[in-house]
Amino acid sequence: MLDAVGWEREQLAVRTFDGGASLALTAPADALYAATDINEWAWDAALAQVRGLPSSDFDGAAGRLRDAIAEERNPRPMALRAAAREHGLTFLADADYVSVGSGAGALVWPAGALPSPADVDWDRARDVPIVLVTGSNGKTTVVRLLAEMVQASGRVAGLTSTDEVRVGSRTLDSGDYSGPSGARMLLRHPEVETAVLETARGGLLRRGLQVERADAAVVTNVADDHLGEFGIQSLSELASVKLLVARAVKPDGVVVLNADDPVLVSASRSVTAPVAWFSLDARQPGIESHLRRGGRAALADGDRLVLARGADRTVVARMNDAPFLLGGAARHNVANALAAMAAADALGVPPVAMAAALGRFGTAPEQNPGRANVYHIGGVVVVIDYAHNPHGMAALARMSRAMPARRRLVMLGQAGDRTDEAIRELARAAWTAGPDRVVIKEMERYLRGRGAGEIPALLADEFSKLGLPPGAIARPGSELDGVRDALAWARPGDLLLLAVHQDRPQVHALMETLRTSGWQAGSPVPQ
Repeated sequence: MLDAVGWEREQLAVRTFDGGASLALTAPADALYAATDINEWAWDAALAQVRGLPSSDFDGAAGRLRDAIAEERNPRPMALRAAAREHGLTFLADADYVSVGSGAGALVWPAGALPSPADVDWDRARDVPIVLVTGSNGKTTVVRLLAEMVQASGRVAGLTSTDEVRVGSRTLDSGDYSGPSGARMLLRHPEVETAVLETARGGLLRRGLQVERADAAVVTNVADDHLGEFGIQSLSELASVKLLVARAVKPDGVVVLNADDPVLVSASRSVTAPVAWFSLDARQPGIESHLRRGGRAALADGDRLVLARGADRTVVARMNDAPFLLGGAARHNVANALAAMAAADALGVPPVAMAAALGRFGTAPEQNPGRANVYHIGGVVVVIDYAHNPHGMAALARMSRAMPARRRLVMLGQAGDRTDEAIRELARAAWTAGPDRVVIKEMERYLRGRGAGEIPALLADEFSKLGLPPGAIARPGSELDGVRDALAWARPGDLLLLAVHQDRPQVHALMETLRTSGWQAGSPVPQ
């Protein structure tokens, strides 16, 4: 069929996995919808053959697909795309706009009014530094902290994340913008001098990289989450997906990787750009050999956060200088801080700016909403976190064990697109916090094919198997109801670990209401 539609040079790729296969083909960038039609025709034709059914009218299908290609073809943006590549510039296109360059150096035109390449003033177009950040956990925190470091150096930083698109301190739009649409919005904004793009696994698998070129990329870690989706069924395969961001990094750029993640260390052999490692163990043998070869690293050395390059060492800050590290108890955030430092170093951010950002980051919940936000209210310590998989929950539990408490409570829930075993593993990770009580919430906006009550029942069953008495397991309903239940149970000296996902603004608003009203544990919780 590719030959029949005139695409003789396009390439096919097939990936098999347990239970299925994926078929992909290259295609002209201005005919991707038609290419999807061709792929679907191929599947239908193959199924008909396997089932012994009559084959469809090949010539008729070829004619229809050629018409679809001709209708979709749009030579003007393709000419601009080729010219942008010749000039080494970012090219972005959608149904409304086309742009070359990025941020403060972007030239943007309506999609229906494009100039010819010869009429573009290419001297006005340029790219700003771009960083891609991905990983199973911690990527939003790294994005926010890295943007804060860039801001502290005197440059306007823009970021995209699962929560928003932001330029400086101004939010352009709220929502999950960890894919291409958020990148286009940010990279066309004229105030952006450095762009930090959160890059989610789902977006990578559905739509690929947001940009063809980046100055740096960060992979925070690879954890057992979302396995089974898109045929990705092992951690090594998931690592390959995450490391797609490394393919965009320029030859003189930097790929920042977690040296404490053995899966990433193994997968890093495919990375061709220079690597800067970060590690909680400054004396890890792999790090030491990397530095002896003149490499870069960001390390936790005792209570110090250190940048290393070859034999040189620069102390950026101490654990107590960064409030969101909780004196080093929040080990996952120490790792996030090191990842941000390594990326900031690749961008030329001076250590003094990194230290300034570390000193103020996380001092207010709105700086890093939903990520290890600590409230001291009415004699109770409340920690609000996004922990959404066993890896993240285990990190939250590990942090909590370093925090004194009379009693401990964990509130959790899970989306419906995880396996039963993954849901039970989340409960086992939460159990390591040593909870005296567990509140299981219903995430009604994330059922994803499950029935109401199904996931809470699985979690409750696993906690019962772990030894938690039935009277210590609460199932009050929604997320906000779960928070209120936890607060009603609390007494002075208690620690509440609340995994909050869908009602975060309302939960933070409730915390602020309690704080300003002088609420005390044991008193009724305001409605």
